[in-house]
Amino acid sequence: MLVFIAQNYAEVSREAARMVAGAIRRRPDLRLGLASGSTQVGMYQELVRMHREEALDFSRVVTFNLDEYVGLPAEHPQSFHSFMFRNFFDHVNIPKKQIHIPEGTLRGNFDETCAHYEEAIRRAGGIDLQILGIGKDGHIGFNEPASSLASRMRVKTLTRRTIQDNRAGFASGEEMPRAAITMGIGTILEARRILLLGAGARKARAVALAVEGPVTASVTASALQLHRDATILVDRDAAANLRHKEYYQSALAMTRKLTPGRLW
Repeated sequence: MLVFIAQNYAEVSREAARMVAGAIRRRPDLRLGLASGSTQVGMYQELVRMHREEALDFSRVVTFNLDEYVGLPAEHPQSFHSFMFRNFFDHVNIPKKQIHIPEGTLRGNFDETCAHYEEAIRRAGGIDLQILGIGKDGHIGFNEPASSLASRMRVKTLTRRTIQDNRAGFASGEEMPRAAITMGIGTILEARRILLLGAGARKARAVALAVEGPVTASVTASALQLHRDATILVDRDAAANLRHKEYYQSALAMTRKLTPGRLW
């Protein structure tokens, strides 16, 4: 696990976009796993800028989003489908047929839907780079505390904390989704590379537990300690509780010197 501590959110966004762009330039048909959340907005804005000003080409990229609320139609402003098109897909040249977002409004068999989504990932050759955010309780995707570390894509009931954290985006009196369809931890760990973004003091405890705590289902992001190629990109506020910041900076400098390709 490589830990990159940026000065602020703007630098997190720039560095994340630089890493994604580098991966695309090395492999134009990159299989890219995406996350929808406020932390990723700055990265998407920078990628859009690079597309417009630096001719970053997304035409062969294939994307797979992590999750979606159960019960929200795609056109709902708070659906992750709407989030992704509003913040990213509407502004770059990824063909719609290459965009995959879980369907959360099906009335049929969700197990079958999840199996088909994972099969689509397999048919595409697997995910080359998975982008993640982190919840205040240390969850990734919608893999709430107590999720199996071997879990596959499935429907998860949301915790009261997640519901409260996400309620701000919904209109007063509007029913907040109580469940989501999400890639599982086992699914996420199959990505060849993982990039987790974190920003702000409210994420500091979760980041410290994920990076330096025990591997536990109580903090699902801690499973990334088991991944062969995970990068944690956080700002100084989100890194505040890390005990080994000096070592992480030294390790980053040595990685730049000895294996620059490791840094995208």
